[in-house]
Amino acid sequence: MMAASVPSKAAPTKMDSMGTMRVLGLVGEIGYMIAIPAALFGFGGAYIDKALKTSPLFVIVGLIVALASSMLAIWHRVKPFLNS
Repeated sequence: MMAASVPSKAAPTKMDSMGTMRVLGLVGEIGYMIAIPAALFGFGGAYIDKALKTSPLFVIVGLIVALASSMLAIWHRVKPFLNS
């Protein structure tokens, strides 16, 4: 009987592991690019709403501004990877 040979995976090279680390770093950066503006503009909008008694208005405006600024920041950060 003949045994099936399974190709063994080669050990990852230093270049492969550095590429993986770059991607993981980029994913972490993108998380912060989303979370920080959402928290700042969301809580800022809630503070303004409480002061002016305009319940959800500035929270919504703040979250829309946070979404737009996050999208713009992510686009500028990812654009060099798209061109290569």
